[in-house]
Amino acid sequence: MGKMFDLSGKVAVVTGASQGLGLETVKRFKAAGADVIMADIKDCWELAREIGADFIQTDVSKEESVSNLMRTAAEKHGNLDIIVNNAGIICPEERLEDAELKTYEALFHINVMGVVFGIKYGQKYMNDGGTILNTASNSANGDYSGYGPYIMSKISIVGLTKVASVELAPRNIRVNCICPNTMDTPMAYADGCETELNCMKIQTPLARMCDPKEAAALYHFLASDDCRYITGEDIYIDGGLKAGPSEQLIEAVLKSLEV
Repeated sequence: MGKMFDLSGKVAVVTGASQGLGLETVKRFKAAGADVIMADIKDCWELAREIGADFIQTDVSKEESVSNLMRTAAEKHGNLDIIVNNAGIICPEERLEDAELKTYEALFHINVMGVVFGIKYGQKYMNDGGTILNTASNSANGDYSGYGPYIMSKISIVGLTKVASVELAPRNIRVNCICPNTMDTPMAYADGCETELNCMKIQTPLARMCDPKEAAALYHFLASDDCRYITGEDIYIDGGLKAGPSEQLIEAVLKSLEV
């Protein structure tokens, strides 16, 4: 029996790889033996060299850029085995009564079409039996008022994951997405998104944000051949948020009702 969750000999592409979950996933995949190609809109050549990965600068909102990423990665490293469509952005809170087309378009083009293009072109250069992993969010189960554009984009990723898992099943390519709670990454501290950040300790049963290393571990699990019967799933990693209200939240509510 081989080493469990071994990725030796596998070629992996990770988008949004310069920081946060993407960077931790790259490091985790490298440690498990994979040949990793980092993709990001930022120049990450130096970081990639430090890690021992390759780098291809990519704008996931541009179809030709993603096509170039997948084609170039395959030409340099061989057919792909793992693709992580992770690149994404968030926006300041914006209630529906104040909705602006430009906000929704920005999140759609990057968060949603980045996944569409990743699947469209990734599968063309992928070995049968490979796996595609998409970063959605616990927001796909609903979230705070004012988070409409972000929720819209992450729910779309869940739907795309399910469609792709059925379409690619004849090639034994598995497609899953993960739905993390707020992660302790630079995105969590973006201006205009304070509501979610301030609620983590009281709303989440485990009373903290998700460490990106924990989400990267879930990607490692799903990327491995040990998980060949898991496909079409949206897997929540949310500290118990989806299970129900935390005790500390209930206590706070009850205290606020005291007279």
